[in-house]
Amino acid sequence: MNERRITGNLVNAYYICQRKLWLFAHEINPALENPYLEIGSLIGEETYKKDKREILFGNIKIDLVKKESGNTVVAEIKKSSKGINAARMQLLFYLYKLKERGIDARGELLIPKERKKIDVELDKAAEEKLKDALVKIELIIKSELPPVPQKIPFCRKCAYFEFCWC
Repeated sequence: MNERRITGNLVNAYYICQRKLWLFAHEINPALENPYLEIGSLIGEETYKKDKREILFGNIKIDLVKKESGNTVVAEIKKSSKGINAARMQLLFYLYKLKERGIDARGELLIPKERKKIDVELDKAAEEKLKDALVKIELIIKSELPPVPQKIPFCRKCAYFEFCWC
């Protein structure tokens, strides 16, 4: 498996829509002026400025890293809690990649609009679930064609809507 290709966004997409995952992995990108993408970017840029310490390593981009009581905390900032399981798995992916490099951290999902903070810990069960998902993500990426579109509640505001339904 070539996990170097897998990013947090792909993990998130796997839990939302596997067609979106395939399109994104194959660099078929939606128009950047999509209002939902713009709102998400703005929320990420304009919130938690005091704590903001975005880091990039390898294929990972963590929204916020901070020290709290001597512990490393990594956070993922989201527009809403609508896709909370996907966001949680994305954050678990970051924690897993940090663990592989010998960095022990805990995670927080931050949803500023809803004033929510959800603690996320990488335990054995979560790690096994993530490893299983990474195998399946790799299979989807290697597929010659994208999965067929399936109408789900996320479609209405998806930046890839035109790739599936137009």
